[in-house]
Amino acid sequence: MIEVIQNYKELKKNMGNLINKSGYKNSFLAEKIGMQPTLFSVKKQRGNWSDDEMEKILVLIENEELEDYYLTELMEAEKDEPSYPISKLKSEMGWK
Repeated sequence: MIEVIQNYKELKKNMGNLINKSGYKNSFLAEKIGMQPTLFSVKKQRGNWSDDEMEKILVLIENEELEDYYLTELMEAEKDEPSYPISKLKSEMGWK
């Protein structure tokens, strides 16, 4: 559960970068989600998107290349985190 929250925070923090990488103009995305372009730009700078706004934007900009970019960013953010072999997880969970 903690990882889900951490990934959400990372996504929210990177929304501006994802929008930039998507190639869509702020004004186009703002119009599509029903927001004034100036407010969209401010939210993009501050990263203070609502959950609904993030969902609407991601529906518009989501593609495989963008997902690859985001996953790379996540992996980079977690590179110093400890990792454990799958065999240890299976053992602890009682899986065969």
